[in-house]
Amino acid sequence: MNSSKIHPSAIIDKSAKIAPDVEIGAYTIIGPETVIEEGCKIGESANIQFSHIGKNTKISPFASIGGEPQDLGYKGEKTGVIIGENCWIREFATVNRASGEGSNTIVGNNCMLMAYTHVAHNCILEDNVIMANAATIGGHCRVGFGAFLGGMSVFHQHVRIGEMAIISGASAARADIIPYCKAEGIPCLPIGLNAIGLRRKNVDKESRDAIHKAIRLLRNEQYNTSQALELIEKEFKGNKYIDNLVDFVKSSKRGCTLRFKAAYHGQMEEDGDDN
Repeated sequence: MNSSKIHPSAIIDKSAKIAPDVEIGAYTIIGPETVIEEGCKIGESANIQFSHIGKNTKISPFASIGGEPQDLGYKGEKTGVIIGENCWIREFATVNRASGEGSNTIVGNNCMLMAYTHVAHNCILEDNVIMANAATIGGHCRVGFGAFLGGMSVFHQHVRIGEMAIISGASAARADIIPYCKAEGIPCLPIGLNAIGLRRKNVDKESRDAIHKAIRLLRNEQYNTSQALELIEKEFKGNKYIDNLVDFVKSSKRGCTLRFKAAYHGQMEEDGDDN
């Protein structure tokens, strides 16, 4: 440990394992059973405990990582937090450790949690997730690869957000959000295809068009969900993105809210993906 990169006012638990080049700011507390890998930068007055922080992750001032879960069923069992590589966790963000012996709250690689975001116990964020300011996910939520959660959006416990979905700010969901869509509102419902996000993730034009058609079928009031899935599987058989979308809907335990009243939310976007 290179003490020259650790401010003398920082408090480091003797059980913590910190790579030699890690920078730790003033008044930060590194608690027990914490591992901080190479290239990490920890800002002033952060609090980290029972956590494993991956390489080159930055944690800004006043962030709290690995605190006790906000779960009345938690009885002090040994749990933790795993943060991936190349993440950026901004000011006053909180990532609580899990509930249930041996469990972890997990944040993948290349994630960004902006100021005041909250990741509750037992959540799993896959790689490349972005949570904008004050976005909040309840316990046991799962956020898919490349999803974007808008500022001040909130999600009930056990909700899943599909990969490459984008959620507008100030939305709220108690049901699963399907992959690849743009979604907004209270309740949070799909309004179109996340065409820009899919292009940025190099999803080909043919697949983007197929996904857009599949979303429209799922929302078509002429069909129930089972009928829509049958049509989708028949028309787009063998497309990996469609297979993922279908599997997501079929495996949903909370259900996927797909339709809304136009008087409250406007019409489904018709433009699709022109590029």
